[in-house]
Amino acid sequence: MGDSNGVRVSDPQLFDGQFEKLVCELTEQDMRDPVLSDALNRLCKVLRYNAPGGKRNRGLSVIGSLREFVPPSKLPPEEVERALVVGWCIELLQAFFLVADDIMDASLTRRGQPCWYKKEGIGLDAINDAFLLEGSIYRLLRRHCRGQPYYIHLLELFAETSFQTELGQALDLMTAPPHKVDLDRFTMERYKAIVKYKTAFYSFYLPVAAAMYMAGIDSEVEHSNAKHILLEMGEFFQIQDDYLDCYGDPAVTGKIGTDIQDNKCSWLVVTALGIMTSGQRAELQACYGQSDAESVERVKALYDTLEMPLRYHQYEEESYLRLQNLIQRHAQNLPHAVFLNFAKKIYKRKK
Repeated sequence: MGDSNGVRVSDPQLFDGQFEKLVCELTEQDMRDPVLSDALNRLCKVLRYNAPGGKRNRGLSVIGSLREFVPPSKLPPEEVERALVVGWCIELLQAFFLVADDIMDASLTRRGQPCWYKKEGIGLDAINDAFLLEGSIYRLLRRHCRGQPYYIHLLELFAETSFQTELGQALDLMTAPPHKVDLDRFTMERYKAIVKYKTAFYSFYLPVAAAMYMAGIDSEVEHSNAKHILLEMGEFFQIQDDYLDCYGDPAVTGKIGTDIQDNKCSWLVVTALGIMTSGQRAELQACYGQSDAESVERVKALYDTLEMPLRYHQYEEESYLRLQNLIQRHAQNLPHAVFLNFAKKIYKRKK
């Protein structure tokens, strides 16, 4: 797509330009009842504070993948616009999850600014704001995709992915209740289940699956093949997140890590438990899940003693090789670039 001067506009520019149009649709054009003006003004603030500001990898992956599945000659501007809208629906799903997740985790910052519920005058009203974000997804899908042959596929995909993510969040909360440290719960099997359901489905499979349906690829076999690759990628992405929570620079990541204080079942603690001595385990038991700075530093010192950064970087290299093999094996009828583009965005990332 180009502008009026014929200059091609990049997908990130197109994507960012779409946001205000969608805010306008949701808050000015969609619901006209004047008694709702206060609520719609609130929705406008919720959208503008919580939807933009991320890396936009999920949302941009819809149009990016669609361009790999469909040749330019068969991708009219209106279909590009629909892909941008579906991408923003994924960003709204992410915002819905994050607003709620930050309340549950008592987080302080998100994307370099205070969490929404931490803003003055917001508090637990943010729970309803999260519902507004979720509801906005289905209004946009109906408005833009209702007449398309893939509409039902998208509705089912978003509903299924939301439920999978909520089940993953339930596992996460049950495994690591605040102030109740039980290291026996922290197994690699439980960790992988949490990651698969809480992160991998919505962050990796959802955007590519949406693009596949939009491209007319609805074969269960091909969706299963894509899922094999993308869930593996999602697992690595979460392991990265866990590593960056402890070792990342908050000035770069935009958030202050709290996994140790929050008693989280993270890759670092699960891996450390598999290699530590009984004395080190006793130290971990005493300090993990505690909010005081000294306990947190003692856990980090334990990780350093166990050379967790080195182990992580070894895992990163092994994971990348494993992913290459999965692409060779499962993407025989799908363009490899779809998966390689995703991989380039996440491997070696700092935020």
